[in-house]
Amino acid sequence: MSSGIEIQLIAIIVALSCVLPGVFLVLRRLSMLVESITHTILLGIVLAFLITHDLNSPFLIIGAALVGVLTSWLTELLSKSRLLSHDACTGVVFTLLFSIAVILLSKFASKVHLCTDAVFMGELAFAPLNRLLVSGYDLGPVALYVSGVILLVNLFIVVLFFKELKLATFDPMLASVLGLSPVVMHYLLMTIVSVTAVGSFQSIGSILVIAFMIGPPVTAYLLTDNLKHMILISAGGAILNSILGYHFAHMLDVSLAGSMSCMIGVSFLLVFIFAPQRGMLSMNRRRRRQKLEFAKSTLLFHLYNHEPRVEREQSIARQLNWSAEFSLLVLQILKKEDKLRISADGVRLSPMGYEQLKQDQQAIFNRL
Repeated sequence: MSSGIEIQLIAIIVALSCVLPGVFLVLRRLSMLVESITHTILLGIVLAFLITHDLNSPFLIIGAALVGVLTSWLTELLSKSRLLSHDACTGVVFTLLFSIAVILLSKFASKVHLCTDAVFMGELAFAPLNRLLVSGYDLGPVALYVSGVILLVNLFIVVLFFKELKLATFDPMLASVLGLSPVVMHYLLMTIVSVTAVGSFQSIGSILVIAFMIGPPVTAYLLTDNLKHMILISAGGAILNSILGYHFAHMLDVSLAGSMSCMIGVSFLLVFIFAPQRGMLSMNRRRRRQKLEFAKSTLLFHLYNHEPRVEREQSIARQLNWSAEFSLLVLQILKKEDKLRISADGVRLSPMGYEQLKQDQQAIFNRL
């Protein structure tokens, strides 16, 4: 297997493992907490290393997971005081724990190959160089197996606790009434995020972890309201961005992590603009249509309230505080719909205009 295929496989598997918890984080509006956790777990790595003096020790992952949960707990604790906003609490905890990690790293582990640049930026191109050798047989990159195990664990947890995670995400009060613990689900999710982040450090770095964990789910959120569909769309987007990002980086000879993050941003921007229901263009069209429908109803009510006096075409814009162009547009549309009669005497309601007024009045009464 060529190194290019191995790099793409590692990126795809890591992306899928990030997407699974990322969907629930986006729905819980905890996107900024991801950035906080992916930085503060460095403290757990440093503390575990100072205890074990082994960079390959599994206790590094355990320490990172515990600090990730601690980050979430401290953030929630400060937020419950209601003295600070949730974003401010995230910023305070994030900077405190991360600063402690940097101090400890520079003071007690300055000669150890635990580079913060490697942790945050990562380098996918080097991931295939660290091989898994068993009895002299090359079984492939270590990162492929590590990320594969993390993906299977995340998939198992999401499938096993899917109903609980869904209920705790959308209606935590109902989850509590039914005997489920939203708090347990929250910290289980934070543990998954922490383990996923630390397991991906050596291969892709925390920056790309954040991009994969937030970018595809946010993009999918603009395309569907169904949770299962959101997970599938996020997974498909993560795979596509990984492949396109690799080829884009290979073509321009640039950073793989930066290229994949860029593809995630570009895909989000395209969906943000062109999404059928929540895209910027469709939202603008919907607002214009709603504005026009409201203006049409306003004009019909205005003419009805001023009967039997006939309104002049020139006075309508002034009385409704509209521009002359907008008033003319509304008049032309209503005339085309045969709801107005425009003559030399002025503007009158047609039979269809009266019928439209009755429907509008009934709709208003139904909403009250």
